[in-house]
Parts: sequence; C-alpha cells; structure tokens
Amino acid sequence: MLLSKYNYGSFAADLPAMKNSSLHELTRRILINYNKDVRPDGQNQKLTTSIWYRQMWKDDFLAWDSSQFDGIGEISLPLNIIWVPDIVINELVEDGKSPDLPYVYVSSTGTIRNYKPMQVVSACSLETYAFPFDIQNCSLTFSSCLHTVNDLNISIWRSQEEISTDKSVFLDDGEWELLSVPSSYEILHTQGGSFAQVQFNLVIRRRPLSYIVNILLPSILLMFIDLMSFYLPPNSGTRIMFKTSILVGYTVFRVNMADELPATPSRVSLIGVFFVVCMVFMVLSLGKSIVVIKVLYLDKENSKQHLISRCLLLTSERKNPEGDDTEENLSGTTNETSESLCGADEIELQSLCDDPLMRQLLEEVTSIHSYLHKMACEEAWHTRWLSLCYKLDSLLFRAYLFLFVTYAITLILLWWAWSAYDV
Repeated sequence: MLLSKYNYGSFAADLPAMKNSSLHELTRRILINYNKDVRPDGQNQKLTTSIWYRQMWKDDFLAWDSSQFDGIGEISLPLNIIWVPDIVINELVEDGKSPDLPYVYVSSTGTIRNYKPMQVVSACSLETYAFPFDIQNCSLTFSSCLHTVNDLNISIWRSQEEISTDKSVFLDDGEWELLSVPSSYEILHTQGGSFAQVQFNLVIRRRPLSYIVNILLPSILLMFIDLMSFYLPPNSGTRIMFKTSILVGYTVFRVNMADELPATPSRVSLIGVFFVVCMVFMVLSLGKSIVVIKVLYLDKENSKQHLISRCLLLTSERKNPEGDDTEENLSGTTNETSESLCGADEIELQSLCDDPLMRQLLEEVTSIHSYLHKMACEEAWHTRWLSLCYKLDSLLFRAYLFLFVTYAITLILLWWAWSAYDV
C-alpha cells in the first residue's frame, strides 16, 4: 500500500516537469528566426520605399556667435549627443536597409540639419483588383510619439502643389511609375493629447507591359487558337483531341503563373477572373464539340443498326426461301423485271425468260439494284444530316463567340475604369 502511494506521487510530480519541457521546446521553436523589430503584417501588403529624408529643427541651446569663434558658422556633431525630435513613420512595419549616418550639421543660429537616405518598409493596403493595370495609394505619416503639438509642431518646407507634381528626384525602378505625391497637414486629437502629423500619399501606377507579354498575351493566343479550332470539320476526330490539348496546356500554364499573381485574400482580382473564365470558355468549347460530334454519329449508329438488320434479313431469306412474305415481294420484283425484259422482245427473249439460270441471274441483279438504291438513299440522308450538324455547329459557335466578345468587352471596360487616374 505504501509502495502504491509512492509510485502515484512520483507520477504526479513528473507531470509539471513534462509540461515545462514541452513549453521550453515550443518557445525555442517559435523564436527561431523571429525578429522582434518586425510588426506582424501580410507579406503582400508592404511597400518598400527609398527616400531622401531631410529634417530640420532649431535648438536655441546650440546657438553661438560666429564672430567669437573665427567666423565658424557651421559644425558637425554626433547625433547621439544632442536632443533629436522623436519623429517616426506611423506605417513603418520593419527597419529597412538604411545607412547609419551618425553626424548632423549645426549652424550658429541653432538650426540643425539631419539629411540621410532611408529605406522605409511600410504597411499599405494594396488594391490589386485591376492588376496589372492597378494604381496604388500608399501613405507615409510623420508624427511625434510623445510630444504634443504644443511642445513639437511639424511643418512642410515646400508647398503642397510643388511636392505633388515634382518628379525630378524620382528614381525609376522599372515596374512602378510615380503619378503624384499629395501631402497634407493635420492635428490628430487623442485622449493623450493633440499631435501634429504630416502625411505624404505616394500615388504610383504599375507598368503592365511585362505582365501583358508574360501572362495575358499567352492566354489570349490560346483563346484565339481555341476559336480557330472551330473551323475544323465537325466530323473530324482531330477537333476533340486538339481542343483537349489546348485545355491541358492552358491548365499547365495557369499553374506555372500562379506565383506571378498577387495574393488577394479580400476578393478575387480581375486577372484571376480572366483566367477562370478563359478556362470555362475552353471547357464549353470542348463540350460543344462533343455534343455536335455525338449528334453527328447518331445517324451513323442508326444506319449501322439498319444495315445489320438488313444483313440478318437477307441471311434468313436465303436460309428459308419458301413461305416468306419478303421472298414473295422480292420474287414479285424479279418477275416484274423479267416480264419487262421479256415484254421487250418476246420472240428473242422467250428462251431467256424460261431459263432457270437466267431467272436466278435476274434475281441477283434485282437484289443488287435494290441494295444500291437503298445505299443512295442513305447517302443522301447522311448528306442532309451532315448539313444539319454543320448548321448546329455554326449556331453554337456564334453563341460562343457572342459570349466571348461580351466578356472581353466587359473585362476591358472594368480594367479601364479601375486603372483610370486623374493626376
């Protein structure tokens, strides 16, 4: 009994140790490659901007009379030994690769100039619905974290109109085009006080040429080839194989291009709709061709059954030549043929009509004539049925083409509406 109590107590004491071990392992694993300077944010909702940051403020405690110091009007001081306003970018999500410039210029009037290049990685709500003809509007808001507007005010050196239209210092990266940089000044009222802030809006437009050549143009060419495949004859077996190959090729292309498209968790972009609808049109095209070929072969299946039944009937007639109505009809036709021949010249053909061998030959000729007549009728029926299938194929193609043109015009108008921007 004592031994049992001891074992139970040992097992209960091991539970906290096991839990602490699991907690330690979990903590170690989730902190691998963890960067505390990065705020949690969506990977595709970030904007990396390289800017030339120019900040000026006045510190009366750092002013001097230049005449007393051999006319020295400006010196450089380490940044970490003077007071610096706590101006931050509110949308900042992580530290960029900015060079560390430890010095600032201080003039004799106490004016301090802090000029440095910065790489800003900021949060931006990217609107990729019109990709690759999209326009993005991302903001950079500069404000103080601790000092209210009574202690620290912010102003813009240049006029808002000049900043909005000036593109002289913009460095083209190849993918984006700067449209404008509108700016605004406002005072943010919070429970902790009123804070001055300056906001710059970067309005940029994506250059779509690369995406048109690599993504849109191949899809358009495949759709054009799919439309051209309707000119293949409906009774050609290569049409189904050709359309199936196009559909498989487009599916592989779509999978390979998945990484090139932006992730849009909120809603599907127009280019995603474009890919899906193109695939739906290809499936409809393939289904339409299958329906036409199925209708076309219905006549051949009926003709095949008719020929099989005719062969079976002739076989049964040969096995049972007496007491059959069909045989009597065939004999009647033979008699009519022989009578017409005999009636042509009774004197010369009397012996031929009475000859059993000649009578059997006439029966065979009549049978061949009847078969050829039926074959001609069936051939005429096949021609009419094929003409009907061609008309059905043409009607379905026109309906397909109408839907495709309507969809293309709608998509172009949507892309144009969403990509339009008045500078």
